[in-house]
Amino acid sequence: LACDWWRNAEGDFDRMAEMGLNAHRMSVEWSRIEPTEGRFDSYALDRYRAMLLGLRKRGIEPMVTLHHFTNPVWFEQQGGWTNREACVRLFARYVQRVVTALGDVCDLWCTINEPNVYAMQGWVSGSSPPGRTGDFDTAFGVVRNLLLGHAAAYHVLHNTARNARVGLAHHMRGFEPLRDGHLLDGATATYYDAAFNQGIVSSLANGVWPLVMRSGSSASAGVLRGTLDWIGLNYYTRERVKFDMRSRSSFYGQRILTPSAPTSDFAYSENYPRGMLKFLTRLSRLKIPIYITENGVPDAVDRMRPGFLMEHLKQLWLGIQFCYDIHGYYHWSFIDNFEWSEGWRMKFGLVAMDPHTQVRSLRESGMLYSDIVKSGSLTSAQAERYAPAEMPILFP
Repeated sequence: LACDWWRNAEGDFDRMAEMGLNAHRMSVEWSRIEPTEGRFDSYALDRYRAMLLGLRKRGIEPMVTLHHFTNPVWFEQQGGWTNREACVRLFARYVQRVVTALGDVCDLWCTINEPNVYAMQGWVSGSSPPGRTGDFDTAFGVVRNLLLGHAAAYHVLHNTARNARVGLAHHMRGFEPLRDGHLLDGATATYYDAAFNQGIVSSLANGVWPLVMRSGSSASAGVLRGTLDWIGLNYYTRERVKFDMRSRSSFYGQRILTPSAPTSDFAYSENYPRGMLKFLTRLSRLKIPIYITENGVPDAVDRMRPGFLMEHLKQLWLGIQFCYDIHGYYHWSFIDNFEWSEGWRMKFGLVAMDPHTQVRSLRESGMLYSDIVKSGSLTSAQAERYAPAEMPILFP
């Protein structure tokens, strides 16, 4: 049932409109649209069309994500994104059907969400299906195939929808050595940054697989060049990296949050807003529009989120002052969501939701967000009301 959007997304659209939101990022589900190979469900496409029209009716521009971690069972049974011969072709066919049905009611398209996270959690950490650990070769192969799928989708979208603006959402995470000046900690952090953050950016920008992603690949990266109208940044936190000879499955490194730093529920993240500006600076070199496609914190009692939100939006404001081409910000998430292997225990929403009753309630951070959106500003009055402890940081 999740958030019950299949039956009643419009109720939450009304809440968005009441809060003043003018943009929303959502996904379409491949397995609903193509439940068996080659059979497309017109009812599912009609329902998504109704959702997109419902957003537009309320003055909310949709961004549609075409792949957000999940695959149809029939696709997975063929090897999914490890099947280099079939995955790109099958994904492109699905995208063609989606954009043919919805391209006149959506201009902003995100092809793939977090190809690095999808691959690393599935084949390195084992926290997502298929649950394998330490298989870097397969993980990098999956990343390459996802990027080739993105490129194929880019051309399908532009060939079918005249006004399409196409990009992908890239998760970037800060990696910094735990021990300042420690050569092995520094080298491990540098490798993590190259493999997790920079490899995807370099591939898309240059059309060449960087050394860290090659692993004997025969697939050409040249088709990636010129396939970004914009780039999405998903940013949450940084991690400290410590070299550890015993941790072969994680490339001889341990990742921990900064000791004594304030952390979110379940120690998921440290509040480190300056990291977002660092990545905005890096992405600005691509000379294309940037969207912050995800930014948020799991915080059931809303103790950390108001300050987290204001501090990160201040970094966004700084990026704008530096003339970075930033076009939008999407908070993760509007409403508490089913967070993959974490289930319902992580509460990311500006709007709280009881998954048993479906009852919604606006959190204080949601009230703050609404105030920011409606006023178009960050003010000391907002900080004094919602995040007084952050006043010295926000308004020194």
